[in-house]
Amino acid sequence: MQQESTGHSKKSKSNRLAKETSPYLLQHAYNPVDWYPWGEEALQKAKHEDRPIFLSIGYSACHWCHVMAHESFEDNEVAKIMNENFINIKVDREERPDLDDIYQRACQLASGTGGWPLSVFLTPDQKPFYVGTYFPKDNSSHYNMPGFRNILLQLADAYKNKKDEIGAAGSEFTHALSQTATDLVMRTEITEKTSLERSILDEAAVGLLQMGDRIYGGFGHAPKFPNTSNLMFLLRYYDISGINRFLDFVIFTADKMAEGGIHDHVGGGFARYATDQKWLIPHFEKMLYDNALLSQMYAELYQITKAEPYMQITRKTLDYVIREMTHPDGGFYSAQDADSEGEEGKFYLWKKKEIESVIDDEIAANILCEHYGVTQGGNFEGKNILNVRVPITSLAKNYNKTPEQVAQILRDASAKLFAAREERVKPGRDEKILTSWNGLMISGFAKGYVISGDTKYLQAAKNAVEFIENKLASIDGRLRRTFKDGQSKLNAYVEDYAFYVSGLLDLFATNSKQEYLDKSIMYTDFMLQHFWDEKEGNLFFTSDDHEQLISRTKNFYDLAIPSGNSMAASNLLRLYHYTQNNSYLDRAVRIMKAGSRSAAENPFGFGQMLNSIYLYVKKPVEVTVIVTDNSSSNTNNGSSLVAWLNRQFLPHSIISIVHPSELAKLQRYPYFKEREAEGGQETAFVCKNYTCSLPIKSIEELERQLTPY
Repeated sequence: MQQESTGHSKKSKSNRLAKETSPYLLQHAYNPVDWYPWGEEALQKAKHEDRPIFLSIGYSACHWCHVMAHESFEDNEVAKIMNENFINIKVDREERPDLDDIYQRACQLASGTGGWPLSVFLTPDQKPFYVGTYFPKDNSSHYNMPGFRNILLQLADAYKNKKDEIGAAGSEFTHALSQTATDLVMRTEITEKTSLERSILDEAAVGLLQMGDRIYGGFGHAPKFPNTSNLMFLLRYYDISGINRFLDFVIFTADKMAEGGIHDHVGGGFARYATDQKWLIPHFEKMLYDNALLSQMYAELYQITKAEPYMQITRKTLDYVIREMTHPDGGFYSAQDADSEGEEGKFYLWKKKEIESVIDDEIAANILCEHYGVTQGGNFEGKNILNVRVPITSLAKNYNKTPEQVAQILRDASAKLFAAREERVKPGRDEKILTSWNGLMISGFAKGYVISGDTKYLQAAKNAVEFIENKLASIDGRLRRTFKDGQSKLNAYVEDYAFYVSGLLDLFATNSKQEYLDKSIMYTDFMLQHFWDEKEGNLFFTSDDHEQLISRTKNFYDLAIPSGNSMAASNLLRLYHYTQNNSYLDRAVRIMKAGSRSAAENPFGFGQMLNSIYLYVKKPVEVTVIVTDNSSSNTNNGSSLVAWLNRQFLPHSIISIVHPSELAKLQRYPYFKEREAEGGQETAFVCKNYTCSLPIKSIEELERQLTPY
C-alpha cells in the first residue's frame, strides 16, 4: 500500500496551506503555525503590519525538513512565538526553484553552505537579514547550533529595536546577491574574444578525473551524489580523445553505484545520495531526476561496452518509474520519501531471519544472503541494506553451479523478496508532476527504448509528452511548472523549457514525428523571447513577465540536475542542424562562451555545459534513416540499420528515424530535403563536414560512414 505523504494529524485546525496542492505544503497544513503560501496576501500583510517574514523552504522527501517540522513547527510554544512576531511563509522548493535559488545564494554568502530545510528571515520587502538551514528547537551542543526558539526571540527583538542594523544587513545581502548573478559568467567584451576549442574539454576532463575517488568511484567523500552530468561528460571525452582511463573511471563508478546500497536491488531505481563514501548507506529518498539521468548514463554505457548488466540496470530503473512513479495519464511523479511509518529506510531494510522465511529454499537463501552481504547483525541499525559483496562468479564456484544458474537463483529469490516487500507500507510519494523533471525522464525512456527496442519505453515517453501537452502547455508556447490534483500552476522556468525540449528532441531522434520537432521549435522560440538576455548572451532563470522578486538570477551550475542554460545550448545546436536557423547557432555559441572559462576551471559544476561544448567542438554528424513498413526498426536484433544504429554510442550525432508518411511533412525543414527511401528499402543518409553520403542500404556501409578516419 502507498503511504500518504501528507503526514498530518487532524487534531489541530488547518491553516492556509490546506488549500495548496503541493504534498510538502500539505504536510504542514495542520501545524499550529499560521503558515501562508508565498503570495500577495502574505507579502502585503508583512508590509501593512511591518512584520518580518520567516520563510521556510523544503520539499516533501526531505528528512531534515521533517525533523525540524516535528521539533519546532508542531510545537505549540514555538508556533506561538512565530505567529506573534512573524509572517510565516512555507515554500516547496520544487514548485518555486526561483525563490530557492535566490535565498540559497544568500545562505551560501552567509555561511558557505546551503541545503534544506532553508530557514530565511526577511524584511517585508523580501530582503534577507538572517539565513540558515536546519535549526534544532533548543540550543544544541550536539549540533553546535543555536536553538530555533532563541533565534526567533532574538530576531523579533532586533526587528523592533535595531531596525537600522536589520535594514543594513538586508541591503548588504541584496547587493551581494546581485553580484552572484553575474560572477559565474564572463563579461560580453571577454566572450567575444573567446573561442570554443578542444582545449576546454581537455582541461576540464583532466581536472574532473583528478577529483575522482579512485577507491570507491564518484567524486568527493561523504555524502556522495551520483553527479551524473559529469560522468556523461567523461564518456564524451573518451569518445573525442580515445583515452581509455576516462571510460574506465565511469565504468568503475557506475559499477560501484550499481553494487551499493544506493541502488535498490529488489525494486530498481536509485536513491538520491549515499551518506557514506562507499555508496552503501543511502539517504533513502528517490528522486525522479536522478533516475532519469542515471537511466541515460547506463544506457550509454551499454552502447559503449555492450555489457548486458548495463542494459538490465537501465531496464530495471525504467520499470521502477513505470510501476511507482507514473500518473495514470502518463506524467511522472516527483519523488518517494526516505521514511515510511515514521522510520527512515524502513521499507528497504531486511533482517536475515525475514529473508530466510521469505525464501523457503535454504540454498537459495544462502546464495542471496552471501551475494548481498546479509548478516545476523546487519549493516545499518541492526538490519541489512542489500549491497553486492560476493560476485556471481565466486558464488558459482562455491556452490558448484554455473554463473547462469546462480543468476537465475538470485532472480527468483529477489522476486520473492519483492513480493514480500510489496506488502509493506510504502514510503510517501510526492505526486506533483514537474515539467522539467518530466523532460529529463522522457529522455531516459527514449534512450531506454533505443537500446532495448522495447516499445513500452517508447510508449511511456509518448504518454508523458501527451500529458504535458494536455495539462501543462498552451498553444502560444507557454508552459506551466507543476500539475497536481487536476490543477496546473506557476509559470515555467528556463529549466522547464530546456529539459522538456531536450526530451522532445531525444524522442524525435528515435521516433521522428513532425509534432515533436515543431513543438521543440515553438517552446525554444518562446524561451528565447521571454528569458534571453541580449546584453549578456544567456538565459535568465525566470521569464520577463514573471513575478517581481528581489533579484532576477541566472543559473549555470550543473549539479544534481543540469542548468537551463547548459541544456538550452545543446538543444539550440541540435535545432540548428534540423532547421539551419543561424540564430539558434549564434545563441548556443554565446551561452557556451559565457560559461566556458568556468567550465574549464571548475568542471565539477559544469558537466552539461561541457557536454554542449563537446557537441559543438566534435561537430555533429547527421544521420537519417528512412524506415519502411517492411523494415524491422522496432526490433533490436541487429538485422536493420536502425537496430544497429541504436546500439552505437554516437553522442555527437543528430539522428532522425523517419517513416515515409512523416517525411513529406518534415521536408519543409532543410535537414530532410531530398531524402527518400530507395526501392522500398530501409535507407540511411550520413552528412558530416558539409558533405552527404549516397543512399546507404547496408550496415557495413553505415558503419564505414560513421567510423572516424
